[in-house]
Amino acid sequence: MEIAIVVAVIAAIFVFQTFKIVPQQNAWVVERLGKFDRTLTPGLKFVIPFVERVAYKHSLKEVPLDVPSQVCITKDNTQLQVDGIIYFQVTDPMRASYGSSNYVFAITQLAQTLLRSVIGKMELDKTFEERDSINASVVNALDEAAQNWGVKVLRYEIKDLTPPAEILRSMQAQITAEREKRALIAASEGRKQEQINIATGEREAFIARSEGQRQAEINNAQGEAAAIIAVAEATADAIRKVAEAIRLPGGEQAVQLKVAEKAVEAYAQLAQKNNTMIVPGNMSEVSALIGTAMALLKNAPASR
Repeated sequence: MEIAIVVAVIAAIFVFQTFKIVPQQNAWVVERLGKFDRTLTPGLKFVIPFVERVAYKHSLKEVPLDVPSQVCITKDNTQLQVDGIIYFQVTDPMRASYGSSNYVFAITQLAQTLLRSVIGKMELDKTFEERDSINASVVNALDEAAQNWGVKVLRYEIKDLTPPAEILRSMQAQITAEREKRALIAASEGRKQEQINIATGEREAFIARSEGQRQAEINNAQGEAAAIIAVAEATADAIRKVAEAIRLPGGEQAVQLKVAEKAVEAYAQLAQKNNTMIVPGNMSEVSALIGTAMALLKNAPASR
């Protein structure tokens, strides 16, 4: 009975040592007689008891690794408190097992060293502006070194950059001054635009007034021209009619009679309005004119 129990225990141990179930996204390294033999992939696997053993177990998932905070010196001799985080993944389980005794510690130390080197080449202001460049530089250098450890460094991110308190105060003062300067520039640009708009409006209004005045003058000139043309046409028509009347029988006598009447009326009005009367030097001309008028008045009924 005791022998059966012993055999059952040995069989259980044998089965336990023989059958291995590897979880998903895991890789187990098997050694045979102390030497690397193979890597077990996920699923049910077999191992020869007492001859082979699972020496290392690795997760193939992406692993976040916190990089402790450290003090870095910039190019302009300013201290910066920097911390970050690394994301890496085991890609070669055999190298991860035998390439380094502790690849996690190695990656952490190398990341800190590389970060100090990269920041030491930059001035303080550049470190805040070029965080992406710093991250890329650290990732490239880490990934190149980690290949011998069977690890792929995916990315590195700086979590915080903290300068000394004095630098923070001076930076805050600089930011405040920059904002005030931008506010003054914006206000001056607004005033400039306002003056431009006012000048543009006045210029357009002046142009509109001048255009209106010019159009009014054109309309007045056209009206005056039309009036002059109308008067000239009426005068010309009157002259034509007078000329036609003169050419008729008795026309010349009628004209002479009209002229004599006008002359007599003019002398009469002159005598009524003025105490002093200007008399022509040759009175015979006046008497002849009056005589002609009287003769024409006598002949007028006969002509008609």
